[in-house]
Amino acid sequence: MNSYRHLQGHAFATPFTAHSRMSDVILSSSAALLIISRCGIPLGFGDKSIGQICQEHHVDTKTLLLLLNSSIIENYDPTPEQIASVHLDSLLKYLTNSHSYFLDFRLPAIRQRLLSAMSNCPQDLTYVIRRFFDEYAEEVRKHMSYEDRVVFPYARKLMAGERDSHYNIGIFIKRHDQIELKITELKNLLIKYYTAPSGYEMTSVLQDIFTVEIDLAGHNYIEDAIFTPLIEHLEQKMA
Repeated sequence: MNSYRHLQGHAFATPFTAHSRMSDVILSSSAALLIISRCGIPLGFGDKSIGQICQEHHVDTKTLLLLLNSSIIENYDPTPEQIASVHLDSLLKYLTNSHSYFLDFRLPAIRQRLLSAMSNCPQDLTYVIRRFFDEYAEEVRKHMSYEDRVVFPYARKLMAGERDSHYNIGIFIKRHDQIELKITELKNLLIKYYTAPSGYEMTSVLQDIFTVEIDLAGHNYIEDAIFTPLIEHLEQKMA
């Protein structure tokens, strides 16, 4: 089981297929809900299958199935054939939408809730925690901005048959740090040193932080297990 599935605390044994009902997939795992939303698939699909929904919303079925199964199914490792069949446009849409979710919605929302929960906290501790969170969020922003500015355009050029002699996916692999691990320090800071009267608000914020840690791990796993091998495959084809 990969570390992301370990963080989730559960995994499923039977892979989904194009004939699986989308509603059953969503009900089986909250991770699936995030995946389909980042692929641009809205709710309200009744009893339609994954294949039907993908056709309606112009999402590549093989790519979506690989995202779902790799993220949710126990001991599911993409094969080279599955990697080669991925539709790069669909995968890049998923990854860029993931970045927007974290940077424009999830992390700002957690920051707002964190500041509200610390309203009765000593000012010096509030300052330290706020600064730590802002520095962490900036690290995430820099990490994802590099991918948006450099890595994804490089991937699109490869897809168009253009090879950049000054860049390769090996450069990305060397600097692709696990940003979700850094949030552990924030959890420890709050759990060990938050001294104000504890209540549901701070507990809820901590739950959000645990959740975003898992979600970031899932995001990195998709980049490591699907995106990177796909770009390596495209580079080899053009060698």
